[in-house]
Amino acid sequence: MSGNVTLLLASPTSLLDNSSLLNASLPSYWETPTFTTAARFRVVATLVLFVFAAVSNLSVLLSVTRGRGRRLASHLRPLIGSLASADLVMTFVVMPLDAVWNVTVQWYAGNVMCKLLCFLKLFAMHSAAFILVVVSLDRHHAILHPLDALDAGRRNRRMLLTAWTLSLVLASPQLFIFRAIKAEGVDFIQCATHGSFQQHWQETAYNMFQFITLYVFPLLVMSFCYSHILVEINRQMNRSKDKAGEPCLRRSGRDMIPKARMKTLKMTIIIVASFVICWTPYYLLGIWYWFQPQMLQVIPEYVHHVFFVFGNLNTCCDPVIYGLFTPSFRADLASCLCLRSQNASPKSLDQFSGHRRGASGEAESDLGSGDQPSGQQA
Repeated sequence: MSGNVTLLLASPTSLLDNSSLLNASLPSYWETPTFTTAARFRVVATLVLFVFAAVSNLSVLLSVTRGRGRRLASHLRPLIGSLASADLVMTFVVMPLDAVWNVTVQWYAGNVMCKLLCFLKLFAMHSAAFILVVVSLDRHHAILHPLDALDAGRRNRRMLLTAWTLSLVLASPQLFIFRAIKAEGVDFIQCATHGSFQQHWQETAYNMFQFITLYVFPLLVMSFCYSHILVEINRQMNRSKDKAGEPCLRRSGRDMIPKARMKTLKMTIIIVASFVICWTPYYLLGIWYWFQPQMLQVIPEYVHHVFFVFGNLNTCCDPVIYGLFTPSFRADLASCLCLRSQNASPKSLDQFSGHRRGASGEAESDLGSGDQPSGQQA
């Protein structure tokens, strides 16, 4: 059995692996899959990403709930917290499952755990994508409808509830189509979809549906939101210029689009871009496999492993991007790393992060300077 076939049986934590070769008759030359060199690389890389993603996303979550991140405006805190939570679900479900499954090669955890973990895997992937959609919709509404800021908190809570609920619903079929199966004629058990689809086109249709909800739909919504935002920004810059010829958008104060809001927008655009860049190669490989399964005989095994690890890198990018744009998080991180003296005041710590309290408000606020609530930033 080739290494390409081995990877599908050894790591069904991805869209590619729903079409396990256990669904087909085993050829006479079939051999039990092994823990290959490429799979070892995948495990080591996954464990490194796991440690970094766990520490960084937990730090973001603690900053938003207990640290200086509480200065964020009330309608932004749930967004950042939910994004970190979705990344943590990916970190603590997908990464360990993928690493252990590659090491053991076959499935040893039984039928119930097979169903549950495959469900949690898809739930984690959906929630991470849908939270980014909610963030994009929030930025779209903040830029195009700035006068509706007072209703932003309630609107975001409704969208977040919808995102988490849809993730549960769309992942629920995994509970029915996956089960632990023993291959005929060999001592090998795998968590696979064998027998759940009467025809191959049904399985392909299911995989395509998940691909659309996981990637295409979020990408379309996010593209629409940010394209619309950029068109609006360009329109305002062409229409509103001061006497010196500088665009109004560059000025702080009572601007039509405050500088603080622009920085928040830049942060979310980069977060969305990291999602697209990290996951696009993996999903394109999945589409190729679904329609041309023979590609397994052409593509080296390590390509699949590298693409999947690169996709998981997205869970590490989000907290890094948030930290680059958020002085309060850097201040909390500096405090945790003991980078200030024992007698340092909160003011000196803010100066260490590169911003005083006022500058931090400018970078993180979603409100203009003239109408920002006391004690809040966004």
